[in-house]
Amino acid sequence: MVAKITVITPTYNEARNLPILVEKIFALKIPNLAMIVVDDNSPDGTGAIAEELAKKYAIKVIHRVGKLGLGTAYVSAFKMALSAADKPDFIIQMDADLSHDPAVIPKLLEKAESCDLVLGSRYIASGHTENWDPLRKLVSRFGNFYARLVLGLPYRDLTGGFKCFRRAVLENLNLDSLSSVGYNFQIETTCRAHQKGYKICEVPITFTERRSGKSKFNLKIMLESFWKILLLRWRR
Repeated sequence: MVAKITVITPTYNEARNLPILVEKIFALKIPNLAMIVVDDNSPDGTGAIAEELAKKYAIKVIHRVGKLGLGTAYVSAFKMALSAADKPDFIIQMDADLSHDPAVIPKLLEKAESCDLVLGSRYIASGHTENWDPLRKLVSRFGNFYARLVLGLPYRDLTGGFKCFRRAVLENLNLDSLSSVGYNFQIETTCRAHQKGYKICEVPITFTERRSGKSKFNLKIMLESFWKILLLRWRR
């Protein structure tokens, strides 16, 4: 039986990037592949563009009333995927801004044959970041070091958003209990999966800074990660 795959991407003002991303994903010709786009009422019309793309490709679109946070966007899409009559075997999450290369999807799926959760990693051998200034690199490196140290996790890239889950992992994470709104969501889901004993692996990726639009990374996101990591530690 051919595995069913769902790719999830949240969007906010990704009108230029989303059509390119969708075309690249479906050009891979992976059987039984579908997408869920979660749009937070983008002022640039990304939601309407997603609906147009859904007429051509196997895409479902979730429209939300406003910018409600990355974590809640993923939870909404995870719930849709898990409640479908034809549930996916693997669920991939990735950014819509072309910072994640769709060509890596087959590598994630190949690794997922022997792992429960696969992390696209910038910080293992052959992993890279492109077009980041020194401060951004320093903040990311420190954030991952801090998360590994506080949570006692062995994985090199805890903050990345290019991941592949086996369905069972998400079914057993208790999605309603996830508390992270921003990018700390990536750390929280991996931490929870580790605590439940799932096998987690990493594959190298090159993360390329977004080509169009404005980065959503900011001081508020950094501060949330700092104290949310401490909360994850205390609640273990």
